[in-house]
Amino acid sequence: MKRAAPAALSLISVLSLAALTACGGAEQGSDAKTTDQAKATASSSASASASATKPAADPAKELAKLLVTKVKSDDNDYSVHEPASGDAMATSQKQLTLDKKVCAPMAYATNYLPLGDPEASLVRIADNGRTVYTYITLASYSAGKAEAAMKGLAEAASACTSGYTAKSAKASTTYSSVKKEAAPAATGADESIATVSTVPYKGTQTMRTQTFRFGDTIVNYFSIDSGGFINGRSSEATVPADVVKAQNAKLG
Repeated sequence: MKRAAPAALSLISVLSLAALTACGGAEQGSDAKTTDQAKATASSSASASASATKPAADPAKELAKLLVTKVKSDDNDYSVHEPASGDAMATSQKQLTLDKKVCAPMAYATNYLPLGDPEASLVRIADNGRTVYTYITLASYSAGKAEAAMKGLAEAASACTSGYTAKSAKASTTYSSVKKEAAPAATGADESIATVSTVPYKGTQTMRTQTFRFGDTIVNYFSIDSGGFINGRSSEATVPADVVKAQNAKLG
């Protein structure tokens, strides 16, 4: 409501000036013409003001409409829900520090943070009762920024093959390797990137990402096998095709 006040004030001022112009200062023979001009000006200003005061769409609410809510699978159906509060290594890009700055986009992708500079982003977890969890990060961008975010991720994947370390106030993770993989085809996607990263913890923990851009929207899938970390064994997570297919269908 506060945002509408300046526009409303402008409209009142225009109407007041129009009324003054119509009532005085002009020769009697031009009264009708002046009145018509005043009405046209007021009408035009009212339309412009109404457009200006129309509430802008909330990017986060628009994103929420694009999120898949459940996924059918031959293996076991997936529920899709919000992550538990406090389970993230970092809740914003600023909370992560990197020993190699160029690797920041990879750190974001593997910590379910949005890439680049989005207008809005949301995170959900796809869970089918197994030990592999897939984090879905959906983000929307202003014109050109989604392409820039994908470019940054591609550069990071190429530059960080020997690994990097990401730190926050809560934890520190050392990735021993990063490499690109062939991304699956996605109908409607403008570009895609797939990566595999390894972490040396109780063996080797292998995790994967698949990232797709649909116009000014990016969806990043990050899959990790929690069983490897918990049970002290090597693990290799893959991004479930059913989850990718279902979510991408909402975007393409």
